[in-house]
Amino acid sequence: MEEMKTTVADEKELQEEAAAEVKPEKAEKKKSKKAEAELSALRKELEAQTEKCKEYEDRYLRMMAEYDNFRKRSAKEKEGVYAEAYSDCIANLLPILDNLERAGKSDHLDGVKKGLEMTSKAFSEALSKMGVTEIETATFDPNLHNAVMHIEDESFGESEIVEVFQKGYAKGDKVIRYAMVKVAN
Repeated sequence: MEEMKTTVADEKELQEEAAAEVKPEKAEKKKSKKAEAELSALRKELEAQTEKCKEYEDRYLRMMAEYDNFRKRSAKEKEGVYAEAYSDCIANLLPILDNLERAGKSDHLDGVKKGLEMTSKAFSEALSKMGVTEIETATFDPNLHNAVMHIEDESFGESEIVEVFQKGYAKGDKVIRYAMVKVAN
């Protein structure tokens, strides 16, 4: 009987050992499944955060591009506004110069004539200081001159300016006022 007790006891031990081995395996499987679930959840959260980062980066890059375009457009508009304002101002002053030059050509009182000539000279110098130059009137150029009269005369060359009715002025490449001229041939 003792042998049987030993066998039963041994069998119980073996069963307990087997059960003990099964429990950790089940526990490890449960832990493994739980870890996999947590890992899967973390991966999903990481993907979501990565997508958000990409979205924010895209928004940031677009905003920077818009700002750069705005800055360039503003600088360009500022230059254009300044040039237009400058040109408009000079265009309003030019008739004064024209009148002074006409008065200087008359033969009335010498003192008035001298004063007008001095005023005209000072005005011309002021325009020169602002970078405004008189348009040359040798040969007709439709980009610089406004032909108001045309004559046929063999003594003049092709597209030669015969008479200047009103001087033209420019600042750099921008024409402020076209020269009003009479053109031959």
